[in-house]
Amino acid sequence: MMDQKPEGSRELSPYEVGALLYAPANHKTVIDRLIAEEIQGPYSLALCLEDAISDQAVDEAEQLVIDSLKRVWRAAAEKVFYLPNIFIRVRSAEQMKRIFERLAQGCQMLTGFIAPKFSCGCAASYLDALADIQEKAEHRVYLMPILESQDLIDLKTRRSHLCELKERLDAVKPSILNVRVGGNDFCKEFGVRRRWGENIYQISCISNVLGDIIACFGREYVVSGPVWEYFTGPDESWKEGLRREIRLDMLNGFVGKTVIHPNQIPVVNEMLRVSQEDYEDAMGILGMQDDEQVLVSKSAGGSRMNEFKTHEKWAQKILTLADIYGVCP
Repeated sequence: MMDQKPEGSRELSPYEVGALLYAPANHKTVIDRLIAEEIQGPYSLALCLEDAISDQAVDEAEQLVIDSLKRVWRAAAEKVFYLPNIFIRVRSAEQMKRIFERLAQGCQMLTGFIAPKFSCGCAASYLDALADIQEKAEHRVYLMPILESQDLIDLKTRRSHLCELKERLDAVKPSILNVRVGGNDFCKEFGVRRRWGENIYQISCISNVLGDIIACFGREYVVSGPVWEYFTGPDESWKEGLRREIRLDMLNGFVGKTVIHPNQIPVVNEMLRVSQEDYEDAMGILGMQDDEQVLVSKSAGGSRMNEFKTHEKWAQKILTLADIYGVCP
């Protein structure tokens, strides 16, 4: 786990986003806690200027987010502390360009921007803004689009719009760190909300949308799982609910999780750690040689089949997660 970001333009693995902690951009203590290392890592941080901020507070919040990144930059020059990947969730492409231009030295602390309600109607403006920023930036600035707009719910437009969005993102693929999904925005359209003992995959209309998103993007992009709302309670039940949903996220092809409280981060990291059996199997699968006559074997535990041609991509993902989050003892 790195304390500071390395110099230069290190390319991030999309699996490094992991637990993405959302905080309103006008939350005045989150940067204090970051610098004091009061938030248990690894995690990434999203400073939100969109839904978490009232329309009347946007100007003040925009200034605060600029001041916050400059403050992190100054603190990082004075001492070593865990520095998460920091993103800004903006309201528009115009705001995205404006903030970058105002960041000055603070832009060195910026990993990228988050584009909410990313749709066919706004994709071009966001990607144009990204191109403009990349021309001026000294390091790669990433974009993470959130798929959460109403047209992705409508059966008449969902698949054609997903395909169009993928074509647009493919043109700038190295700059797309994650594709994210707005589970709550989708649920809002149907007036539904899951309890701690339930998971989003039990809501069939939402599960169908998520399945189509994975079918479109999941083979080439890391797609992160939707937010989990529960973060405390009289017992540990909320944690088990989160674990259960992350298991289903990963089974369905999602990796990573949007979180809304630091309490959730250790649970997400726990679930992203790789089991010893999976690690040993992945090592064995990738250790097979194409010129060997037999490219199938028993698993390390002797309970399942490992086949190079079938499981190579899975094994690569497992080893990447192991490098970032570790292996369960």
